[in-house]
Amino acid sequence: GTCWLGGTFTKSSFARKISAREGELVPGVASVGYIAKKPRRIETLLRRNDGTDRRLPWERLFFDGEFNTPLPHEGLGKYGKVLDMVRLSPSASNRQPWRVVREGSTWHFYLQRTPGYRESPLVRLTTVADLQRMDMGIAMSHFELTANELGLDGHWENRDPEIERPNELTEYLVSWVG
Repeated sequence: GTCWLGGTFTKSSFARKISAREGELVPGVASVGYIAKKPRRIETLLRRNDGTDRRLPWERLFFDGEFNTPLPHEGLGKYGKVLDMVRLSPSASNRQPWRVVREGSTWHFYLQRTPGYRESPLVRLTTVADLQRMDMGIAMSHFELTANELGLDGHWENRDPEIERPNELTEYLVSWVG
């Protein structure tokens, strides 16, 4: 199993272990290991409280042509599996900040910022990296790797479709042109 750990490891003992240089930022790491056959009681409690077991519903993440029209799962073919993998992508505090709008064979990726997330005292004290942008990169990686695995051709482009956004916290990032 794997686990993404986000934050700053610049001044920690971990940074010293990996020989991080002065001024070098380590915004996150991925730990790799074996999944326990049975989780310890503390792990079960932590997972219940941190929201990692709760996922946003499909219709709040994926849209057809505009943000007011949820994308139906039916009829997507292999892209249904691609988006399932995006939905299951890990994210900081399980915020799932990605929003994807299909426009023909192009998939537009948006970052839906969490109100006040970067301003919270805990985030300000422990983080210098933009974890929600990191989350987007992880979701994009899930999209591309799954598309490649399923034999779907495509590439990333900066192609803002200028679709009306639901609010000022929604930022266009990139598009997958299939």
